[in-house]
Amino acid sequence: MAREPREGGRGGRDREREGDELIDKLVTINRVAKVVKGGRRFAFAALVVVGDQKGRVGYGAGKAREVPEAIRKATERAKRAMIRVPMKEGRTLHHDVSGHFGAGKVILRSAEAGTGIIAGGPMRAVFESLGINDVVAKSLGTRNPHNMVKATFDALTRCASPRSIANRRGKKVAEIFGKRDQNAPAGETADV
Repeated sequence: MAREPREGGRGGRDREREGDELIDKLVTINRVAKVVKGGRRFAFAALVVVGDQKGRVGYGAGKAREVPEAIRKATERAKRAMIRVPMKEGRTLHHDVSGHFGAGKVILRSAEAGTGIIAGGPMRAVFESLGINDVVAKSLGTRNPHNMVKATFDALTRCASPRSIANRRGKKVAEIFGKRDQNAPAGETADV
C-alpha cells in the first residue's frame, strides 16, 4: 500500500488541522546552560503562541538542544492548550479586564474601530494570533515574556460575552444591558 507524501515533511511548522488555519508566532527564544562535569551543556527554550485568528489561542513552552526542535515542542504544547475568547464584533473585547501571573500584571481594554493593537511585544503576539484588531493593553510589574503571556491568558480567561452572562443569570441579553431611551437617537441628548 503506497502512502502519499505529506506536505511540510516531518515536524514541519506549517502543519494544519482539518479546517483550521493555525498561525504560530515565536515570542521568545532563550539559550540556557546546564553545568555538568565536563563543562556546560547548552539548550534552547522557546515560547510560542498559536491561534486561528477567529477567537482561539494557546501558548506553549519547549526546551531542546536544537532551536527547531524547541520551537516544535512549544508549538505542539500550544495547540493542546488552546482557549476560546469571546470577541465583540470579531475585532475587540467585550469589556475591560485585568489579569496577573506571578509579578506580571496586565490591563486589557476594549477599543473603538481603527485603534489597532496597542500592546507590548509578547501581548501583541497573543492578540494577533487571537484575531483581535482593536485593543489597548498595558503590562505592569514585569517584562518577563513568560509571565506577560501567562498574565494575558489569565485576563482572557476572565472575559465573558453578554450572551454567556445572560445565560448564567437566566435572563435575556436585552435585560442585561437595561432599557435605553426610545425617543432620543443614540449619542444625542435633549437640549436644555
